[in-house]
Amino acid sequence: MANIKIELVKSLNGRLDKHIATAKSLGLTKIGDKTVQPDNPQTKGKIAQIGYLLKVTEE
Repeated sequence: MANIKIELVKSLNGRLDKHIATAKSLGLTKIGDKTVQPDNPQTKGKIAQIGYLLKVTEE
């Protein structure tokens, strides 16, 4: 199965509570945090919600 590299590039300060919770569910808490997640519909949905805070690359 393919994976997706996700990096938090913008701050979570002042964001909606739902967006902060989504970032934390991906394992992202601070600017520069990186994670590798499986490429599935659940992950794509999370990325769609907070994509403006992220840098996403296919692995």
